[in-house]
Amino acid sequence: MANIPHTAPTDSVAALFQPLKIGAISLPNRMIMAPLTRARSGPSRVPNDLMVEYYQQRASAGLIITEATQISEQAAGWVQTPGIYTAEQVAGWQKITQAVHQRGGKIVLQLWHTGRASHPDFQPQGALPVSASAIAPQGEIHTPLGKKSFVAPRPLTLEEIPAVIEDYATATQNAKAAGFDGVEIHGANGYLIDQFLRDGSNQRTDRYGGSVENRTRFLLEVTEAVVNAWSCDRVGVRLSPYVGFNDMHDSNPLATFTHVAKALSPYNLAYLHVIEALPGHFMAAAGDVETALPHLKQAFQGPTILNGGYDATTGAAAIANNKTDAIAYGVPFIANPDLVERVQQGAALNEADGTTFYTHGRQGYTDYPSLPGV
Repeated sequence: MANIPHTAPTDSVAALFQPLKIGAISLPNRMIMAPLTRARSGPSRVPNDLMVEYYQQRASAGLIITEATQISEQAAGWVQTPGIYTAEQVAGWQKITQAVHQRGGKIVLQLWHTGRASHPDFQPQGALPVSASAIAPQGEIHTPLGKKSFVAPRPLTLEEIPAVIEDYATATQNAKAAGFDGVEIHGANGYLIDQFLRDGSNQRTDRYGGSVENRTRFLLEVTEAVVNAWSCDRVGVRLSPYVGFNDMHDSNPLATFTHVAKALSPYNLAYLHVIEALPGHFMAAAGDVETALPHLKQAFQGPTILNGGYDATTGAAAIANNKTDAIAYGVPFIANPDLVERVQQGAALNEADGTTFYTHGRQGYTDYPSLPGV
């Protein structure tokens, strides 16, 4: 990255520029790039040179969390999103991690299994997607063959669950081989792990269903496998207590997710990443997220990252007030590859073009302008 005139950040955003250590990863600032599905990997699901450019442009983030990345063929539920289960995919990601590291950045891979938020069009031999229970989400999904209604998934059997957990472990080993600084377990937004956690999608009667302890079991077994595949200080987990995306709900989110945070704490993870779906947001479900957050932070004895509608000033205030340790920004990083420098210099931000979020080319992906000299 070219040298730029150093401008001390104003007091209102100074907290964003304090260094932070999360597990084994030392961050130069606390502006995290949130995981952002962008659908640029092509049908092969192999990371490509366009993605190399995109991630390298954003290497000044304190930490980049990659777009959600499938741990297996079965895990897929979104068109042209990348995987981490073949040698070609590992090699593609390796180019990205090298490019980010060359710019002094840090990057972790988000491990993704979509569970019921998939469709037979994505599945090997057109099989049913899998989940905790045979409950179809309401709504439609974009498949490789067009927009279709969700279907009822097939519940994972007790005999199958260990193999899915092993897929998470293998994906973690692949991420390590690809040169990542760590991994984030995607336990949010209505995907497979979240489907086990919430009683609106989990009606099992075995040891993975019923009580909150049982519903948390799958996440804890995945976490243990991922930690054993690498190291606890290289692993984070993402949760979304009040996100209603993918038709998700729970009868008592506060109790469920406070228990989850407390159960994760003994693993000494690098961080816990919590999505705040604020009232009025398209992903929000009923519930008071402001009330829940202090409980989660108290339950989880480790660094936390918050994501959800923050600007530079409100994000810095959340850190300064000990609400969180870092802030993840999504849309601002889409439109501003140099978001960190813009905030540091008090420069205006580019506007994001929402029509290109999930298209498949350079437009709206790598063509947003940076400040002169950045």
